[in-house]
Amino acid sequence: MTDDKKNMEQSGAKSQEGAGQKTEQPELSDQKSKRSDPANLPVPEELPVLPLHGFVFFPGMGFPMQISHSSSMQLVDETILRDRLVAVVAHRRTAKEGGEQPRPPGVLPESSDTLTSEHLYSVGVLGYIHKLIKSDDGVYQVLISAVKKLRIKEFTQQTPFLRARIELIPADESLDQEGEAMLLNIRTQFKKMADLGGTPNELAQTVAALANPFYVAYLVMSQVGLSLEQEEEVLEIEDLKKLLNWVGRELNKKIETVEISHKIQKGIKEDMDKKQREFFLREQLKAIRKELGEDGENLDLKELREKLEAADLPEEPRKTAEKELNRLSRISPSSPEYTVSRTYLDWILDLPWQSVTEDKLDLDQAQQVMDEDHYGLKEIKKRIIEFLAVRKLKKDMHGPILCFVGPPGVGKTSLGQSIARCMGRKFIRISLGGVRDEAEIRGHRRTYIGALPGRIIQSLRKSASANPLFMLDEIDKLGTDFRGDPSSAMLEALDPEQNFSFSDHYLEIPFDLTKVMFITTANLLDNIPGPLRDRMEVIELSGYTEEEKLNIARRHLLPKQLEAHAIGEDDLQFSDEALRSIIRSYTREAGVRNLERKIGGVCRGVARKIVGGHTGLIVVQPQGLNEHLGPAQFFPASKARTWGPGLATGLAWTPVGGELLFIETAKMTGKGGLNLTGKLGEVMKESASAALTYIRSHAQDLAIDEKVFAENDLHIHVPEGAIPKDGPSAGVAMVVSLVSLLTGKSVRRDLAMTGEITLRGDVLPVGGIKEKVLAAVRSDIYEVILPKLNEKDLIDLPDSVKDKLKIHLVHDIKEVLGVALRAHSAITSHFEAPIHPA
Repeated sequence: MTDDKKNMEQSGAKSQEGAGQKTEQPELSDQKSKRSDPANLPVPEELPVLPLHGFVFFPGMGFPMQISHSSSMQLVDETILRDRLVAVVAHRRTAKEGGEQPRPPGVLPESSDTLTSEHLYSVGVLGYIHKLIKSDDGVYQVLISAVKKLRIKEFTQQTPFLRARIELIPADESLDQEGEAMLLNIRTQFKKMADLGGTPNELAQTVAALANPFYVAYLVMSQVGLSLEQEEEVLEIEDLKKLLNWVGRELNKKIETVEISHKIQKGIKEDMDKKQREFFLREQLKAIRKELGEDGENLDLKELREKLEAADLPEEPRKTAEKELNRLSRISPSSPEYTVSRTYLDWILDLPWQSVTEDKLDLDQAQQVMDEDHYGLKEIKKRIIEFLAVRKLKKDMHGPILCFVGPPGVGKTSLGQSIARCMGRKFIRISLGGVRDEAEIRGHRRTYIGALPGRIIQSLRKSASANPLFMLDEIDKLGTDFRGDPSSAMLEALDPEQNFSFSDHYLEIPFDLTKVMFITTANLLDNIPGPLRDRMEVIELSGYTEEEKLNIARRHLLPKQLEAHAIGEDDLQFSDEALRSIIRSYTREAGVRNLERKIGGVCRGVARKIVGGHTGLIVVQPQGLNEHLGPAQFFPASKARTWGPGLATGLAWTPVGGELLFIETAKMTGKGGLNLTGKLGEVMKESASAALTYIRSHAQDLAIDEKVFAENDLHIHVPEGAIPKDGPSAGVAMVVSLVSLLTGKSVRRDLAMTGEITLRGDVLPVGGIKEKVLAAVRSDIYEVILPKLNEKDLIDLPDSVKDKLKIHLVHDIKEVLGVALRAHSAITSHFEAPIHPA
């Protein structure tokens, strides 16, 4: 019997009399209430047959099975909806199977079309399906317990799965004095085998506690290493005394094997003890020679002592190093422990405990360096200048812990390099994306082979400085699994009140991180655990405006791509109109990564022309972009749609910036139902319901016939249905879209809006205002409706955007409708909305 087989049978044995009590997934069945005892369920004369491969199922055992074949899956689906009872029988081994690759035990992975009565044993068990879990890859995980033995009388169905008429085999549990003695002998011998280490002690305790003698025999049998044919022979034994005699005989054979194994192990141990004694004698001989002056300290230890004396170590690391060095001097160089101790000493001596670089505190120069490397980002630059100013006044201040949050491509990581350069500090970058092991942060303990410190200590050693700038990239993408929670390990490192004594599992010596300047980056703040987020100063980076992208392209992207393609400024130039056309028609992003790729695409096309013999200056114009980049990829979204009643333009926030969100509504004859499509989340569905409730309660003010709600069904759809959408900010747009549909009046197509609504018609503030407004501007929409309480967020908008915009700040839905349907005086006579200049 294979080890996998033993492990599965042990798992089944542990599940006796309690199968199906634990699972990591919820039940698919609706029957979550307490079920009747399977042993007392009425058994029909005909049952579906589940064939097993590689093992025999015994009464009293529970076993998890994996099912992937369609016929077996159909069998389970039908059985779970009925009485959950199934006949489980083993598949006979064939001569052909001897030459094939062995398959793991489980449900037979073959179609029932190829099975006959000759392929299956006639005696099996009555199985009860406790749990069914359907995994994403289409495989069924089924937990079955064996209730009673049964015999197959005849097969009545071949496809899609086997069915057969069955008869239950009675089990007489009564024993005379001789039988009781046989049962006691089995329990005693099984306990002896557990004491010898031949089986887990837990199984011995289970055998002692089981009252059913059949269950005792079957459980002991599963631990003695029988073949499939022998297991089926055991199952077919009906007489209890005969069964106990058979199991007792096999158990004695197994114990003899275990005892022989122990005897062999004892001989090996005695041989090892002899070698260990010789080792100690050699060590004593070495010590005697040292006392006689015949053997001096080796060069390796002398080098370490000199290095320790010259190192500038704090008191605690120095004491630890001296203690470890004294220990190392007593270990033989040929011992594996010598290498472990020597490596530990190297780490202690190589770390920059008190070695720091001098900060550059010239504020004007720091501002100049950051302006050279990055355009815009005023808030972050201001924060760094403030830190340098305080650092100039207070020499021993702790380093700040900043978190840059923003969409991809806005320059979060490169900004860390720029900050390190302007401060004159070493720069260290650690990518945390996908890190799931706590030891990656805090290291492994030295008891493990090949143990090393965590990434923080390793990076400090490489930088040779105790005050570098640490860039912890993608901190929102830290994972968690059985190896620990890395985000929890980061709490100590990123807490200014605790990181003065950061303890790595490998070093086990406190290291002072207060001089380190930590900067983390993230795309989403919500993915960062609350306690970790609370320890950082969050600075949000929004997407760039068109004017900012144009300046970034001129100052940074274009020179970089010209150099990368070996093209001089005398060979290629871009007009402002061409760059604007690339920004508008070939990219749609908050950052500038795609913009750089498109500029690189044009450079490659020009490089081909130069190699082909072209001479002279090439000036790229908008009309020439099609030659290098192909047709335009993006158009103003609002202009690409057929406009009419029932369509409104909302604004949405995404991790990569703002986007337009179109709300479409339609009505059809019905009974007052509301249908929502577009892969909407629960919050967004509730916003739609609130919008409809508001309209119905104000139907008279809106000049809407109330009969329309009872005689029609309404359908709200948000296009791009493959993308999940959620949040309350589409509430305003949903109200406007519904009112437009029910009144037959179109919403202005040059207007976008955002805001949460209440049943009373109030418009509540929402987040991501800057990103949403920039999305509207990118789509050539220059008039937006925002909640009045979001007026404070307008300060974040660039002046160049404010100059183009007309912003309506509203308190309630009446004001929204007054703007959105202004062209239709009959509808908006009740509503007047103020216009607020940007």
